[in-house]
Amino acid sequence: MAPEKLTRLTVIEKALELADAEGLEAVTIRRLAHELGVSPMALYWHFKNKELLLHGVADHVLAEVTPAFDPGASWSARLRAMVEALVRVLRRHPSMVGVFPGIDKEHVSSFTVATETALGLLAQAGFTLEEGYLISSHLLHGVLALVGDEPGCPRSLTASEAVEWRRQKRLSLESLPSDRYPHMVAFGKSFEAEPDVEHYYAFGVDLLLSGIEAMAAQRTPSAATPSNTR
Repeated sequence: MAPEKLTRLTVIEKALELADAEGLEAVTIRRLAHELGVSPMALYWHFKNKELLLHGVADHVLAEVTPAFDPGASWSARLRAMVEALVRVLRRHPSMVGVFPGIDKEHVSSFTVATETALGLLAQAGFTLEEGYLISSHLLHGVLALVGDEPGCPRSLTASEAVEWRRQKRLSLESLPSDRYPHMVAFGKSFEAEPDVEHYYAFGVDLLLSGIEAMAAQRTPSAATPSNTR
């Protein structure tokens, strides 16, 4: 690629592709330059170092987390839409699970937009700004854990290797003393089949949001908060 045709978005998309395929450690300025067919200096025009590159990647990914809302939707429906959008984008780019804890998110503009939006929605539900920020933080870390702990065998395994991996997991649990761990032994049978990943995520999102909705039901939403806060 000619250096003059290299765009910021091209670099970000290649970094994401590389991270998803080989892990974050593979994302270096030198490696990206090689993949894009340019000199490292061409990349420094867009990103001075890897830290700023990761900020750019995070900003690109989080841009999807503040979707266009139905103006008539409730605060809880809008918040759910944001959480589900975050889950979707992290499932597409699981390498990002390791990025967010290590970057200065306040320097990522789309993170600031998403947080501002969430704070507005939670204010409608009757939470203070301090409580809203805590809730937003717990939601982010909850989704990171949800995606990072997705059930199933390692992605690198073949179909036959996955079957054996599940068999070993089942045998390991079923070998526990049944008189002491009857539920764990019984749970071992669940490894006979592939996990229902869609159910896992739907259940996880419900679990994250149900506590917020239950707490909000005990509060009086602020009449001063505009109903169209986004």
